[in-house]
Amino acid sequence: MKSSSTICTLTGPRAAEMMALFGLFFAAFLAATLIPAQSEAGLAGLIWAEEHPVWLLLVVATLGNVLGSVVNWTFGRYLAHFSNRRWFPVSPKQIERASGWYRKWGFWSLLGSWLPIVGDPLTLAAGLMKEPLWRFLLIVTFAKGGRYIVLAMVVGCH
Repeated sequence: MKSSSTICTLTGPRAAEMMALFGLFFAAFLAATLIPAQSEAGLAGLIWAEEHPVWLLLVVATLGNVLGSVVNWTFGRYLAHFSNRRWFPVSPKQIERASGWYRKWGFWSLLGSWLPIVGDPLTLAAGLMKEPLWRFLLIVTFAKGGRYIVLAMVVGCH
């Protein structure tokens, strides 16, 4: 009989598979926050490696990216009064620009949440503008998941 510590330990190929998925999740999460990062190369590499089902990679990347955006939404919703502090991750000028875009286009502007440079401040502006979380999650998941699906289709054509 195996000891419980042996049963609960992942080793070999399973450990590598789990670490790859965790790495993808973490990269996608960071890429969606206000920290400069990107996840597309990691997703493309894992698709090319063909060691995971593409649908699983898409779910993991989308989940990580959407949860990272929820961090931004939370910053906007509950921590915006700290925006003039040096440690706050977005400048007042960036907040004003994103808020102006958000005022002009409303919640539909969240369809651009996948875009580099403007997408992350948009998700912060959504929190600032008190966008309901349910609608935020719906639109951001559609936009970010759609971006990963398009990337998977392009990468799959190698």
